[in-house]
Amino acid sequence: MIIDPQRFERVESCPACAGGSLAPFRKSTFAFENLGADEIKITDSRYGRVWNLSRCRDCGHVFADPCPKPEFISSLYAAVEDPLYEEEAGGREKNFDRILDCLEKLRPEKGRLMDVGAATGILLNLARRRGWEPDGIDPSGWAVRTAREKYGLEVIRGAFETAPLEKKAYGACAMVDFIEHTPRPHAALLRANELLEDGGLLCLVTPDARSLAAKIAGRRWWHFRPAHLAYFSASGLGALFRRTGFSVVKARSYDWTFSAHYLASRLAVSNFFLRNRRFASFLRGISIKLALGDSFEIYARKEKSL
Repeated sequence: MIIDPQRFERVESCPACAGGSLAPFRKSTFAFENLGADEIKITDSRYGRVWNLSRCRDCGHVFADPCPKPEFISSLYAAVEDPLYEEEAGGREKNFDRILDCLEKLRPEKGRLMDVGAATGILLNLARRRGWEPDGIDPSGWAVRTAREKYGLEVIRGAFETAPLEKKAYGACAMVDFIEHTPRPHAALLRANELLEDGGLLCLVTPDARSLAAKIAGRRWWHFRPAHLAYFSASGLGALFRRTGFSVVKARSYDWTFSAHYLASRLAVSNFFLRNRRFASFLRGISIKLALGDSFEIYARKEKSL
């Protein structure tokens, strides 16, 4: 396969632990060289599609190889529009409230909070209600406009690693389902370290490819999708935190809350039923909490500046 060097690059060392003992893990199941913005939406449901994946023999981290360059992947996310994401705002609020509860227990004094990959600002809107000073960043023009028009939030449009952001200004930083989308996770966590005050907290949520749910689902696991460039192990995340000046203070599994309508659409329930307005409205009113145990939810404290 001929790789376009303007858009893709080979990976020479593990993005998590920096080790050089890499091995092929799985062959691509889609034509990644034709990747478009529609394939990397948050609510994409074409599960089971993966990049060419390599695995680090040292920490178990699995990642796209070749990997899209940051500039290319940012250009795709800039064009993403995903109205279905906002339709599930009620369930997402429940997810994010649990994160804010935990942040506030670990750090009672509220201050500035940065949400990386803020999407339409659902987490930031909740944080503002609870007394935080919210800031966020997202590459999608649609998401940034929605955050402003729906919630009155001025989310920054751009790439987190390169946007002009104030250093040592934040008490907390959230990366909820962000790190698996970036080709250079080490650079992203170094940037988070720069932005946080000494002792500041980072909340990171990302899929756990070694979870029981992932093993049961196999190749149809719902986190296997083109938007995801990496699948972390506990040891890989531990190495990444240590390399970037963080120490883990709390770890647990992330729980999801969705409407019955959203879950039915994911499970390919007949569109005949989902198009019925009365039935669809009924399903949207039912919230279902999924404790699948297939995502890490980790809180790490900044120990030192790097």
